[in-house]
Amino acid sequence: METNIFSFQFKDDGEIPNNAKLPVIVYAGIFVDNPDGIESVFNRHGWTNSWTNGVFDYHHYHTNTHEVLGVKSGTAVVLIGGERGERLDLKIGDVIVLPAGTGHKRLSQSPDFSVVGAYPDGKSPNLKKRDSSGRTRSLNEIRNVPVPETDPVFGSEGPLLQQWKAAAN
Repeated sequence: METNIFSFQFKDDGEIPNNAKLPVIVYAGIFVDNPDGIESVFNRHGWTNSWTNGVFDYHHYHTNTHEVLGVKSGTAVVLIGGERGERLDLKIGDVIVLPAGTGHKRLSQSPDFSVVGAYPDGKSPNLKKRDSSGRTRSLNEIRNVPVPETDPVFGSEGPLLQQWKAAAN
């Protein structure tokens, strides 16, 4: 099966900082034939501290780490990048990588929707909500999150490393 890989760049909207340098990357349908293998692939490539659940129904982001989400079951519409961001129709097997600072919020979901989430090097994410206070600190934290050593899907190679290393320079 051919995988459709695409990316989006989001600007700071005053409440959601997003990431000034790194794009969101979507691997559409990459695990459609093996959704139960998502967590083990993420973990094998150093994206750990994994969990299985849903996506919060309010805007939130993490200033101290990047995050990967893989759709294990069901479907959902997720808003990425703040109120004027992109609505993504996620389905089983899709993976989305959110650089530090990128807002995300679930708008709707099927009853069986679940995602596997993980973080590079098992970092524990902080949880920030849409807010304009503490901007300077949040932006500094986001800037200081390093580009991961591995792509959560492809390991030591892959689109994430190619796009993020080029964007970070």
